[in-house]
Amino acid sequence: MSLYGLGLRASFKISDTIRDRGLQAPKDIVRFDNLPYGTDPRWQTLDVYRPKNAGGTALPVIVSVHGGGWVYGDKNLYQHYCMSLAQHGFAVVNFSYRLAPRHKFPAALQDTDAVFHWVMAHAVDYHFDTRHVFAVGDSAGANILGLYAARCADPAAANIPVTPPPGFVPTALALNCGQYCISRGQKGLIAHLLPDILPDGGTDAELHAMDVTAHVTGRYPPCFVMTANNDFLKEQAPLMTAALERCGVPCVYRCYGDETQKLGHVFHCNIRAEAAQNCNTEECGFFKRFME
Repeated sequence: MSLYGLGLRASFKISDTIRDRGLQAPKDIVRFDNLPYGTDPRWQTLDVYRPKNAGGTALPVIVSVHGGGWVYGDKNLYQHYCMSLAQHGFAVVNFSYRLAPRHKFPAALQDTDAVFHWVMAHAVDYHFDTRHVFAVGDSAGANILGLYAARCADPAAANIPVTPPPGFVPTALALNCGQYCISRGQKGLIAHLLPDILPDGGTDAELHAMDVTAHVTGRYPPCFVMTANNDFLKEQAPLMTAALERCGVPCVYRCYGDETQKLGHVFHCNIRAEAAQNCNTEECGFFKRFME
């Protein structure tokens, strides 16, 4: 792994540990932990969270694709955020995926596909309403989810090496603080990580394959696209929104924070913060619009 990737893992781990210190599972949530969706017992596992008072009622689903620059993260770091989404009346699927550089692109994308297959196959077991399957992704997870949705919506639009469940397209997405547009000479996080992420280090074909904006068509699912005023990827969200609007895809764009409140990258995962609670409530409300 590159020195940049190692440094990213270390810094993200410190901030995430501080963010979640002392948090406990809410008493109104029932959870099913460490369920295998693949053959790798370390990385290919998931949790399901449901409101305890829902009983055996079939609930709409939110699948969460975590961030971490493709080289960091797992479901344990997203459990509190995902349980807070479940409190809005959803069954939430929170999963780990194989990380770069040991598992380069498209491993995380293939794991994401396997999770959606698992959701469809286990709908009866965990009382999933498969007519309403939503998804959230942040940072690198927004890129992974964005590409997956493009493949679901229009197989001819992108040469993305996954095979979604027949006829499946997510009902709607929330894309949070994501990296969408990837181009030659681009600076910042993605430029440093390309050797870790991509098998050939970033050929033109690889960069095109990872560029979500290049794969949006009119069949793409409705999106809530979010960033924040102090997000180091804040310039990416308008690019994604513009691609959606060009294709006539229903979308909402939000940039959270103001002159008195500086909000950083993936602020919405800090569930103690009022701004995070407001953002997550808005996104769940956006999803509920597509259940009416």
